[in-house]
Amino acid sequence: MSVYGQTITPVRSLKNSSITVDPRRILAPVDERIYSGFVEHLGRCIYGGLVDYNKTPKTKVNGKRHREDVSKAIKDLKMPVVRWPGGNFVSSYHWIDGVGARENRPRRPELAWLGEESNQFGTDEFIEWCHEMKVEPYFCLNMGTGTLDEALGWIEYCNSTANTYYANLRRKNGHPAPYNVKYWGLGNEVWGDWQVGQMTKEDYAKKAAEWAKAIKLLDPNVQLISCGCTGLDNWDHHVLDKLINWVDMHSIHMYTAHDEYIKNVTAPAAAETAIQVTKNLIDLATIQHPPKANGVNSLEADSKKKVKICFDEWNIWDPTRADGTKGAEEKYTLSDALAIASWLNVFIRQSESLGMCNIAQLVNVIAPIMTNDSTVFLQTTYWPLMLFSNYMRDGHALDLHVETKMYTGATGINDGSYKWIQGKFGVTLLDVSAVKKIGSDTIYIAIVNRSEDEEANTKIDFHTKISGIHAWELYHDDVLASNSFETPDKVVLKENDCQIIQNEDKSVNFTFQKHSFTLLEVKY
Repeated sequence: MSVYGQTITPVRSLKNSSITVDPRRILAPVDERIYSGFVEHLGRCIYGGLVDYNKTPKTKVNGKRHREDVSKAIKDLKMPVVRWPGGNFVSSYHWIDGVGARENRPRRPELAWLGEESNQFGTDEFIEWCHEMKVEPYFCLNMGTGTLDEALGWIEYCNSTANTYYANLRRKNGHPAPYNVKYWGLGNEVWGDWQVGQMTKEDYAKKAAEWAKAIKLLDPNVQLISCGCTGLDNWDHHVLDKLINWVDMHSIHMYTAHDEYIKNVTAPAAAETAIQVTKNLIDLATIQHPPKANGVNSLEADSKKKVKICFDEWNIWDPTRADGTKGAEEKYTLSDALAIASWLNVFIRQSESLGMCNIAQLVNVIAPIMTNDSTVFLQTTYWPLMLFSNYMRDGHALDLHVETKMYTGATGINDGSYKWIQGKFGVTLLDVSAVKKIGSDTIYIAIVNRSEDEEANTKIDFHTKISGIHAWELYHDDVLASNSFETPDKVVLKENDCQIIQNEDKSVNFTFQKHSFTLLEVKY
């Protein structure tokens, strides 16, 4: 059977599993933007996370009050893009409150998470942080309480070189050069009843088209991202049908979580389904509304523009465990780390359809990085993120054949409308993706053994002679093991060079521990 860009042969036991890797079977380039991030004015993500204006010792921050320990941990993730300022927060955020002299900025009630916003960290501070992190900014526009004039003013402030009011305001605030912010989201989750300024799909599509028209007149170089739902909703169908020729990407959001181990680690199957369905909706909208060149339908225009999916909120999150109004500080386990690795395997396999993916969020709030006043620790989920973002890039995803035992039960996703979503043929217990590096005889293979109690004695067929294998492994006896300030190294990576005994058929036998994640670097 063929499932999600690779072929699968079910077997009864993981002791009989196999992976066939052929470097000639290329699926698609892997866009590094799938390793992007998201920071929101929620809990301790910004204040006490990225920056600390009050408590952190001066020896721990730089001149901009950026936390240096946090900055290092984020830099090590090599994130290309970071989304800001929300999230739900953005639907009552007015960017003008966050520019100019800090002492003159108004303190406002914050409606999304029932807090207060000091506006001490605004547009200029975020751009400075992006420059330090060497990431591109992605701004989300307020389509709740915000106006089109306000949005145009923000884009003018960030990008314009003209002798106009908001461009001159940026110069007055000490920033003569434009920021050239490329990515702009047309609202956040405006379909949700929790959102300030909730709209119907019809009202949103009409409003977003008018906003897009004006924005492109102001700055034709920006990339616009429409506000989607989960990718599995009539909202996505309608919005794409109306906006397909106005936007460059379509966003979808999904969080998975379950207290039961197997449902937690297999839950990312829902994301794979969502990506495939959204891709089909994009294709349908493109067929029904072909792009135009010189006023006529054009195959040339169609080939130049392909709307991609922007999965700009994803993670493991159960709001009953980590309430957003209380800071959403999740404690992540090995089980959650394996789920994150499975999410990332999905993104590799579906790389043809993806323009960007942003894990929500980076620091303290459902985050891989946690802080107190003086130090940080890295959650279990940090390690698969770090490995994927450092190694599973600058190459092409490969089409694999995997023989594996299957899980056919329910998978866990915390969305009331799509409580149990699974692949048509079940979910593989051996979850695999691979990337062939460009200009190199190196392949990286990411393997999650999702079985709680069974090792995977696996035959890996490489089709050619190999010269070396290096392995990183994330494992602990207890699937609920987690890191903390007291025990920061309870669940960490182990790595080693592997002894290679290649069989006559050019295969190698490898054992993947139960409930483990392994990354193999294979040299040809």
